[in-house]
Amino acid sequence: MVNAGTYDLPRFINREFTQGADCQDMNRLAHDELMELRSELLRVTASLVESIPRATQILLDQDLEGAEYQILADDEMDSRTLDLEDRCVTLMALHAPVASELRHAVTIMKMSADIERSADLVVNICKVARRIHGMPLDPKMRGLIGRMGTQAQILFRHAIQAYADLDLPMAKAVDDMDLFLDYLHRQFIESIFESHSAGTIDLPVAIQMAVTARFFERIGDHAVNVAHYVQYLITGEIPPAGDHRRGGRLSDSTDEIEGLPA
Repeated sequence: MVNAGTYDLPRFINREFTQGADCQDMNRLAHDELMELRSELLRVTASLVESIPRATQILLDQDLEGAEYQILADDEMDSRTLDLEDRCVTLMALHAPVASELRHAVTIMKMSADIERSADLVVNICKVARRIHGMPLDPKMRGLIGRMGTQAQILFRHAIQAYADLDLPMAKAVDDMDLFLDYLHRQFIESIFESHSAGTIDLPVAIQMAVTARFFERIGDHAVNVAHYVQYLITGEIPPAGDHRRGGRLSDSTDEIEGLPA
């Protein structure tokens, strides 16, 4: 379990957001609301980061009680992320922020959607723990599950720290960090085939494990999305279209992502 203190949240939350923030373009009330939204986003994401290793351990232990707790906790995550989106829309509608303030409000709104979807994936992992309860997994598969959970957590930790510190190099690094999670995903799929061929897991369990690997991989993809929005916040450049895991480099498309003001 990750301790929220690891992220030094008070420093992150209280850090003055100075990059491009010209309060003359926005009244003080609106500026304060933007800072509150930023603080809440950091808190919500810290909860998500803590939940990833927790869900991983629940799966490995096939912990029914822990799974139930984590599944029920998702209602609060849904409520908090939806509230973030609603408040961002209200801020933009009532105060008409421009330039960096507008980018910041849009960034929070976009990031909250990826955070909410990642929390749903955490719930899905816990549901798999219930579906395979009583079915043993071989050591290789267990080891790869642990490594995927760790890497997914690392990706989100770096993405949100890049946002908290406005760290452009760190945000850009998340793309390449996702390559390792993709590699672990492929390794895990291979181990599923090996275990099924050896008769150590039944076909229904093999299917559940393949789906679970995809859940971890998708959490990593959402972390990459968050990192791209951090880059957008800092530079004003629209995140690339195409294969988000490679910064769009595998796609010839130059289409902009819908809904982002330049």
